[in-house]
Amino acid sequence: MTNSEEHYRKMTETPVSRLILNLGIPTTISMLITNIYNMADTYFVGMVGESAQAATGILFTVQAIMQGIAFMLGHGGGTFIARALAKKDAQEATTYISSCFFTGGSFGIIIGVLGLLFLEPLVRFLGSTETIVPHAMDYGFWILSAAPFIICSLILNNGLRYEGKAFYAMFGLTAGGLLNIFGDYVLVMRMGMGVYGAGLATAISQVVSFLILLFMYLKMAQSTIKISAVSKNLKLYLSVARVGFPSLIRQGLTSVTTGVLNNMTKPFGDAAIAAMSVVNRYSNFLMCVGLGMGQGFQPVASFNYQAERNDRVKKGLLFTTTACVMLVGSLSILSLIFAEPIVAVFQKHPDVIEIGARALRFAAFGMLFMPFSVPVNMLYQSIQQPTISSILSLVRSGAVTIPLLLIGVPLLGLTGIQIAQPTADVLAGLLSIPFILRFLHSTK
Repeated sequence: MTNSEEHYRKMTETPVSRLILNLGIPTTISMLITNIYNMADTYFVGMVGESAQAATGILFTVQAIMQGIAFMLGHGGGTFIARALAKKDAQEATTYISSCFFTGGSFGIIIGVLGLLFLEPLVRFLGSTETIVPHAMDYGFWILSAAPFIICSLILNNGLRYEGKAFYAMFGLTAGGLLNIFGDYVLVMRMGMGVYGAGLATAISQVVSFLILLFMYLKMAQSTIKISAVSKNLKLYLSVARVGFPSLIRQGLTSVTTGVLNNMTKPFGDAAIAAMSVVNRYSNFLMCVGLGMGQGFQPVASFNYQAERNDRVKKGLLFTTTACVMLVGSLSILSLIFAEPIVAVFQKHPDVIEIGARALRFAAFGMLFMPFSVPVNMLYQSIQQPTISSILSLVRSGAVTIPLLLIGVPLLGLTGIQIAQPTADVLAGLLSIPFILRFLHSTK
């Protein structure tokens, strides 16, 4: 039996729940490790002070833009990779992964060069106060220097997932994440390099992660990466962008929202910016559980939809939604109960704890609705109906949050900042339920 035939049988005959867990658990672990090392930056830098800690939150906006481009190319291209492998056409899959990989690397170089040239005005634009600017520039130098590696690592990670090789994708990101945590400890704590050391540790870990993932892809995937396979057909890139657009919205608009949030928080001081930075990082950590399961569902939905096994897609949607409700719901409830000690892990300043704990409780309540929005978002993107995914992504990622910030802060002050994103999470979850029912009733 050839590799393509074996892969086809695996994706269409393995029990759906087991297949999603096999793909979703490694993805969840890799995302958790990635966010753990993001939180490690927040934790170790928090020992330097709240201004230094706030700087990592300022640069989160730039990282979200990089992730948005990477996920657009990774998810968009991955859907077509799954379609090609469902047809047992490894050469077509090679064209898609090669085109996305080199396009992503080009975007990374452009972002890195422009960001470094205009670093100080960039961090000021993103909401840095005078005390945060020097820390944000130290951290941003290394984040922008690593931009091509950050983007290409995520494209390779998603390519491996759509090839059904989630374990190898997990290994690459996990190795880089653990190295980053070790680097934070050595450079920030032992060598006293502060925010500069945290940024350097992140850059080194991203390069190592990229090299591991590239090796894994070239050794384990059915498709391969070569510059000669890069497509010159504009239609291919437009198709990838169309399907991957919801991912760009999820991450890219999140970066815009974070920038608006930082600027709206600026008048309340560095402690407020640091508190919201902690809550955003921790909320992303919780989201990883739902997103990991959702991304485990993505290749299953995409492959089986192309193979005309819609019954398996429906079972996968029900299983993923149920699993997300149980897992994310449990973590959200714990966060509601233990908000103060969670924030205190990252920052001991009493003002940060007070502001952050209240914000975390609002965020945890919003997270209770996330298990409905994530699976349906992943579903419609995977079956190449990106309009619905784009609308749902817009609701959660900024179309609601930004107006709420602009209206709520003048009326409610800091509370307006704390409730904006949770309100969007609730609305996105409620809006997703009819689309779940629509698919279940329309699929035979």
